[in-house]
Amino acid sequence: MSLSSDTERKGQKRKLADALNTSSTPSETFEAASSEPVLSQTRRLVEVITALSHRKADVNERSALRKASHTLAELAKTEENVETIVDAMAVPAVVPILSLFGQQSATEPAPQAITSIEEEIEKEACFILGLLAIKQEHQHAIADQGALSGLVRLLQRYLPATNLSQGPGASLVRRAADAVTNLAHENVVIKSRVRSEGGIPPLVSLLEAYDNKVQRAAAGALRTLAFKNEDNKNQIVECGALPTLIHMLRAEDVLIHYEAVGVIGNLVHSSQHIKKRVLEEGALQPVIGLLASDCTESQREAALLLGQFATTDTDYKAKIVQRGAVPPLIDMLGHTDVQLKEMAAFALGRLAQNPDNQAGIVQAGGLGPLLELMASRNGNLQHNAAFALYGLADSEDNIAAIVRQGGVQALQQCELLVQPSKDCVQKTLKRLEEKVAGKVLNQVLYSLTSPDRILQQRTATALARLVKEQDLKLVFVDRRALDILLQMLTDPASTSARQHESASALFELARKANATAPIDCAPAPPVQHVYLGDVYVNSPTLSDVTFLVEGRHFHAHRIALLASSDTFRAMFDGHYKEKDAAVIPIPNIRFHVFEAMMRCIYTGAVEVRADMAEDLLQAADQYMLEGLKRLCEASICSSLTVESLANTYALAENFNAPQLARRCVLFALERYEAAVLALGAGPFATLIEQMVPKLKEFVTEQLVKTAASV
Repeated sequence: MSLSSDTERKGQKRKLADALNTSSTPSETFEAASSEPVLSQTRRLVEVITALSHRKADVNERSALRKASHTLAELAKTEENVETIVDAMAVPAVVPILSLFGQQSATEPAPQAITSIEEEIEKEACFILGLLAIKQEHQHAIADQGALSGLVRLLQRYLPATNLSQGPGASLVRRAADAVTNLAHENVVIKSRVRSEGGIPPLVSLLEAYDNKVQRAAAGALRTLAFKNEDNKNQIVECGALPTLIHMLRAEDVLIHYEAVGVIGNLVHSSQHIKKRVLEEGALQPVIGLLASDCTESQREAALLLGQFATTDTDYKAKIVQRGAVPPLIDMLGHTDVQLKEMAAFALGRLAQNPDNQAGIVQAGGLGPLLELMASRNGNLQHNAAFALYGLADSEDNIAAIVRQGGVQALQQCELLVQPSKDCVQKTLKRLEEKVAGKVLNQVLYSLTSPDRILQQRTATALARLVKEQDLKLVFVDRRALDILLQMLTDPASTSARQHESASALFELARKANATAPIDCAPAPPVQHVYLGDVYVNSPTLSDVTFLVEGRHFHAHRIALLASSDTFRAMFDGHYKEKDAAVIPIPNIRFHVFEAMMRCIYTGAVEVRADMAEDLLQAADQYMLEGLKRLCEASICSSLTVESLANTYALAENFNAPQLARRCVLFALERYEAAVLALGAGPFATLIEQMVPKLKEFVTEQLVKTAASV
């Protein structure tokens, strides 16, 4: 991850802002009326500059050239004028100024001395070209006119840079470096052309100028040239820039260390060998020092660099922590600047991949802020925090702390914006599951003894997600974590969010408890001893008993009925009047329901349609037909909705349908939020109260079975 492109652009914008704040003296502006159209004014200025920039001019003409150049520069400050100025052929008029003065003639043994007014003219030319180069479409046209060689010549003129102090020369060099920056901004070809024109060595030398503004301008140009250009990076390093840049990191001038850390950041980006050179030159400690800078941009770049340094080798991960980087990085996580938080999380994420650092980051207070960042709506920030938490979860010493601080819930509930973050969070949860056993589990279980109810609840809900099957009974039955979840679910003082959280945990626990048995109520085949077959359903053949249902006769066979249920066995073998009756009335069952019931008795199977499922369940319960009851439960379960939940649970309770009741309970937990909305908070709370005994009963039963089977 890199902020270099953004900060490069911001550096460029700052230079323009400085320029716009430079006021011009009206008397120095070339005779221009404010009402004159920009195009005509520009053409007039270009004519003057063209005439005077292609020959040696006398003192008066040079004064006119300076005024014309200055006025054109003032016009170029307004972005809307740039196209007009370029169309008026200003570029070929201005570029020759860069080579107009100080050139060695055939009759002179040495370059002519440069006067103050000549430096001013050159400075205005650099300023104009830099402003025009802000628009990328003009960069190549300016370079093709020979601007780069002229700018490099100006940079070389004032070497050695240690002799360069404040004055016209320093101002000129600064404008030339800024022009190089703007020409090369996000332009791969021009970055390479600057190198081929010899522009990098003088810029490196200018880092040692006594004028701070020159240092900043040179560093800004090198920063741009180094961005995603390996050849430029290598030449900057080979020219000896690193020692000076590292010294600049310690500068009190915020703008100097900001530019220096930006150059180093671009140099090391995707360049492992340069990263090692930078560290060998002693950059680590001054970069850590920048974490305390008053400049948030310097802090961001420093955090980014530390994240990159941390990938060099394991030793540097430890060194960064040992030298005090962790506390300021953690402080940055709470900053209002989103990118600063992003870079701090990036650095901590890389440091957290070292086992020796993981417990220290948590001990220093890094866990809470990282968990809070998981709720961010910034994808990069969220992902960096997720990666850091993945590292922290690798240490057994951190697991109990992660649980206590609600880390499991934060990871489960966060709305992740990108797939890599989702993958990272799932890996973190998986890592936590793998760690929660043995002594780590005992450390976590200790929180269940806390008098802090919130901590108890947080621990119980986390363990529902993390505990392995073989430990479920220990945690939720023996250590009563199930009671904590149930109390959390039904406590009127619990917030709706906590109740939903407990519902999710209970559903997860029920799912785990049923790992060896399905949680739905798909029916087992009905157990029967005699199947006469479909042909004998309501057939008079060999019939020895008749039922009267809704005024219609239904022929049956006692042997099939006796084998089907205890109810029929008591009816025909006991002392009931039906024993010897030729016709037995059935007053409370509809004919098609009775027929379906008998078909199941005769064949062992029947299609339970939705429109008869409830009536058929009632009939199956009345005649103790357990196989048919399971078929009915399965049919009703398949059409269960939040709207029908309460009635269906009442049906299950009234007609002794344990599988259906169980499914209703699980459905209520799984669809908790939707059920609250559909039924209302009050009625749903009442329903949950009714369900809790059943829930505790079957979950406890399954936990005991699971423990016995593993």
